[in-house]
Amino acid sequence: MAEEKRKTRRSLVGVVTSRSGDKSIKITYFYKVPHALYRKEIRRKTVLHVHDEKNECGIGDKVEVTETRPLSKMKRFRVVRIIEKAPETAASAE
Repeated sequence: MAEEKRKTRRSLVGVVTSRSGDKSIKITYFYKVPHALYRKEIRRKTVLHVHDEKNECGIGDKVEVTETRPLSKMKRFRVVRIIEKAPETAASAE
């Protein structure tokens, strides 16, 4: 009677950097790692391809994404919620 525990899916927060197609966005996820020798924190980034079912996200939005089954060749994440909308600029309002 060994119960199998289902792995919890990773949840990440990143910034939308591109609207790459219908229902698709790219987000940049920033994180810090210590340098192997000097132990100073180094800033790293990863670009993730994300599924945006409702086409709600815009460039500059801060979003929470979670892992999911493969949705296409590159997309392995989907949008959970928009944490913070990007501020509107005068150029985009016109």
